Amino acid sequence: MMTCALYARVSTKGTRQDTENQLVQLREFSAKQGWTIGREYVDRVTGKHSDREQFQKLFQDASQKKFDIVLFWSLDRFSREGVRETLNHLERLNSYGVNFRSFTEQYLDSCGIFKDAVLAILAVIAKQERVRLSERTLAGLAKARRQGRIGGRPKVVCDRGKVERLRAAGLSLTEIAAKVGASKSSVHRMIQEG
Repeated sequence: MMTCALYARVSTKGTRQDTENQLVQLREFSAKQGWTIGREYVDRVTGKHSDREQFQKLFQDASQKKFDIVLFWSLDRFSREGVRETLNHLERLNSYGVNFRSFTEQYLDSCGIFKDAVLAILAVIAKQERVRLSERTLAGLAKARRQGRIGGRPKVVCDRGKVERLRAAGLSLTEIAAKVGASKSSVHRMIQEG
């Protein structure tokens, strides 16, 4: 007999959105599978971030193996953080030995024979998402350069001699950085290059 955790989410509190519609279907599905529902986790907040209270509690309980499977209504109810982050959440459940299943997307079922295939496909999509993001960033930087703008942080200009004198006087990197108006890492780099 498998113990199931249900996860339901709507975007905002106090609107006409209600998690009960999701939960009714998830409860019925769990009963048909013969699963015991161990706990229901419900968030009423955007799915764009993982710092949702019940979402975090779900992972804490998963790490303690309080259930065998997480059932959610659809992947976008589980997470809307993007493919890579969502894949990380699913792999994290997998690392705890906890399965997952989407009620509306039958192919998202880590109990089935396609478990590895689904995770591999999501991993490829996540990789493509990273590549597209990198391409967009590089294209934006190239456009900015063509328009005469230079990206990145402005260069910090400080007196290397002053840095060396302060270091010789026994000041710490943090103290020197405060005196010359640079970051601690910039001061460290100057001293190393010295």
